[in-house]
Amino acid sequence: MKFVFFGTPEFAAIIMEKLIKAGFVPEAVVCNPDKPVGRKKIITAPPVKTIAQKYNIPVLQPEKLSDVKSQLSDVNCQLFVVAAYSKIIPKEILEIPRLGTIGVHPSLLPKYRGATPIQTAILKGDEKTGTTLFLIDEKVDHGKIVASSKYQAISNDNYESLLKKLAELNANLLIEILPDIEEKIKNALPQDESQATYTKKFKTEDAFIKPEDLKRAENDGGRPTIEIERKLRALNPEPGVWTIIDNKRVKILNARIQDNKLKLTRIQVEGKKPRSIL
Repeated sequence: MKFVFFGTPEFAAIIMEKLIKAGFVPEAVVCNPDKPVGRKKIITAPPVKTIAQKYNIPVLQPEKLSDVKSQLSDVNCQLFVVAAYSKIIPKEILEIPRLGTIGVHPSLLPKYRGATPIQTAILKGDEKTGTTLFLIDEKVDHGKIVASSKYQAISNDNYESLLKKLAELNANLLIEILPDIEEKIKNALPQDESQATYTKKFKTEDAFIKPEDLKRAENDGGRPTIEIERKLRALNPEPGVWTIIDNKRVKILNARIQDNKLKLTRIQVEGKKPRSIL
């Protein structure tokens, strides 16, 4: 099976490396360009590029996919696999491979279409989530479903742990279906549009905890405790949960529920280093 892998962040890198180790090596990799990272703005390669170079796989990093259309056509592959590429792929690119383009999405579509299904599942307090492989079309996470797999009990997961688990689940599902991918695509089923829900990109203001809500969670427990604990698991490290204490911005890095009340365990006051709270 000749395919090209599209992806950029850690989620995609985990999937791609597991595919490679299982013998499914992409002919080429397409990812976003290197970009400045951190306070010192050091130019850094995306995680997917790092993995591709580790296995000597050709890497394309176009600003516009139309710039590499001829190169992708020359690969003469049967399939494109897309995992968190983070750019819209135009129809002319999607239709290059004979079998089309498979998208990897970390939710049970049509639930939680869009950019933040992992964070949204945690915020909603879902007891299960999963992953879906689908045929990408011109709409967001809309195409026919090729395969899906459930993941149960996410109550103790945070964003980073759930991302890794769903990436592993996605990789296992791809490894399972790729040998019979043509038959799987023929039997792909349309999504139930009546069940479709959408996620949003979270901004800094979405991660703000009102001081009065924090006090209620610490002193009285109840609903604020549950909501803040979920927000901590979903929105750390990015965009980063924060509040105002004594007129200073404070990052809430970690907390736990103790006796049905919220207990902060690690914070960072603006301008100071993170510290633990006993």
